[in-house]
Amino acid sequence: MQRPTYFVYRERSGYRHLRRTMDVVIALVALILLAPVMVAATIAIVLEDGFPVIFRQSRVGRFERIFTIYKLRTMKREKCGSEYTPRGDGDPRVTHVGRWLRRLSIDEIPQLVNVLRGDMALVGPRPEMPFIVARYESWQHVRHLVTPGITCIWQTEYRSTVPLDRPEATQLDLEYIRRASPMTDGALLARTLGAVISARGAY
Repeated sequence: MQRPTYFVYRERSGYRHLRRTMDVVIALVALILLAPVMVAATIAIVLEDGFPVIFRQSRVGRFERIFTIYKLRTMKREKCGSEYTPRGDGDPRVTHVGRWLRRLSIDEIPQLVNVLRGDMALVGPRPEMPFIVARYESWQHVRHLVTPGITCIWQTEYRSTVPLDRPEATQLDLEYIRRASPMTDGALLARTLGAVISARGAY
């Protein structure tokens, strides 16, 4: 992939308002339907490694505003922090329960709260940690013109092959920003559901 020499971004207010409405509706319904899964996961986490159940971490959002992202804790308590996330099955920081939660993407469910708060959208570039963003080249900051999301092109197609902090992943984000529309978002959500069911690229 060639790195972009220029980028033109025009926000469409109609699309932004429609997407926000759909994000809130879908996030609310999903949280209600997935409540039993959250309860079961909470019990499993506590039985294996105690509290806390929710993992909180600083991430960089739209216009480079720092916000707190929520996930179910999948790593050992003493290993949680602002470090690179696990990139394979053999990462010793991940608990036994956490390995299953990550494989089934159950650990991502609390991010629906981030969607309701407006920190994130259902679809958009995955938010990165500040120490990674601090090393970005200038062109990579373009990804912060839009609200970060739970899923994206990288999440559905390249999660197991391209590390998120690589410039190649940023180029995928710019591709999404160029193509962003209700149809694009719907297609990515459908592909995400398929990837979750098959556990493709998860670890």
